[in-house]
Amino acid sequence: MLLFKKFMASLGVGAAKVDTQLEKERYVAGEVVNGKVVMKGGNAAQQIDRINLFLMTEVIKEVDDRKVREEEVLHSFNITEAFTLQEEEEKEIEFSFRLPLDTPASFGRLPIWFQTGLDIPMALDPQDRDHIHVDPSENVQTVLTAVQHDLGFSLRKVEVEFAKNHQIVQEFEFSPGGKFRSDLDELEILFFPKESGLDLVLQVDRRAKGLGGLLAEALDADESYVRTHFTNEELSESPSEVAEKLEQVISRFSK
Repeated sequence: MLLFKKFMASLGVGAAKVDTQLEKERYVAGEVVNGKVVMKGGNAAQQIDRINLFLMTEVIKEVDDRKVREEEVLHSFNITEAFTLQEEEEKEIEFSFRLPLDTPASFGRLPIWFQTGLDIPMALDPQDRDHIHVDPSENVQTVLTAVQHDLGFSLRKVEVEFAKNHQIVQEFEFSPGGKFRSDLDELEILFFPKESGLDLVLQVDRRAKGLGGLLAEALDADESYVRTHFTNEELSESPSEVAEKLEQVISRFSK
């Protein structure tokens, strides 16, 4: 009978169950996440090699010249090492870790969730999903405020996709306004948070003007990629001072 129970548990029948319980559902990128994993043993003792907690989202990929959305692991966290969960045993394991600074923000309908899995040898892996809402880090929010409120850009679209180096990035696309309304078609910004500050990659897409401008647009020569950096000290200043530096950078490539 014991062997039969173990066999059925390996098929997922009467197997261990897992439920991750988070302290809350809304976080800021870089914030500490606290919670616990609650487990209930099944009809037979099972060896648990580890408990994995995966930070997940949907990423846009190009497959056969078309864009598709696929689930992707952003980060993984190992909650505990190997142990045995006895028959019908109830066990709780607390955890605490910092949400990575580069966690995408929950703009639009972008889903972000933690997926929990018990790594059980020769058995189906019980999984549990917990959706969360992520707000941008303070540094990223400072730049977003400067771009929109001070420079007059309007946020048009936010997507998470693979960069050419297979790095997962969140791309912010803005419609121009203010002094750049007549010079730009759009502005795209990628954020790369660092402990010391914030790296930005800006794609400045100039508006076509005259025959030369139309030709440049046809050849994609109207786009410029600009990298700039803000220190934590600079970002702690008012958004208007951050906007002033951004305005100078964008102006150099908008004509």
